[in-house]
Amino acid sequence: MGVTGELVGCTATPSKPVVSNGLPDVSLPCLGDGPDVRLADLRGPLVLNVWAQWCGPCRAEAPYLAKLAKSGKVGMLGIDYDDPRPELAVKFAREEGLAYPHVKDQDKSIQRALKVGGPPLTVFVAKDGSIAYVHRGVLTSQHQLDQLVQDKLGVTP
Repeated sequence: MGVTGELVGCTATPSKPVVSNGLPDVSLPCLGDGPDVRLADLRGPLVLNVWAQWCGPCRAEAPYLAKLAKSGKVGMLGIDYDDPRPELAVKFAREEGLAYPHVKDQDKSIQRALKVGGPPLTVFVAKDGSIAYVHRGVLTSQHQLDQLVQDKLGVTP
């Protein structure tokens, strides 16, 4: 199983039409076991978090994301972004209890579409697949994340 053995695997998603103001039509390899994930196929309510193991603020917000994932109220996907050491990313995700699927974007292929200045960045995706909101920078509390999920996705965590 190697380094990915304890990560939640990615699952195949049926192909869907690209949504205007939706996630980019980019396929990224799973950080754990499983198929590549085509972002344009994803629908919400979904919280997509762009992170990297070398990113201090990403480490600070990880417990909030882990707790939200445990609630099971919204879909979650992590994107390990511009990370030269995916094996350390796997270790980080395991240690922080980020028990949801993660993909890797070592080539920064989402940078332009999502205007990624750098991690962390959190994208809130509505049920129809459109991007409801993009939070740039670190999430500073569980309350802030839960409030964003409620305000932007209409889901009470």
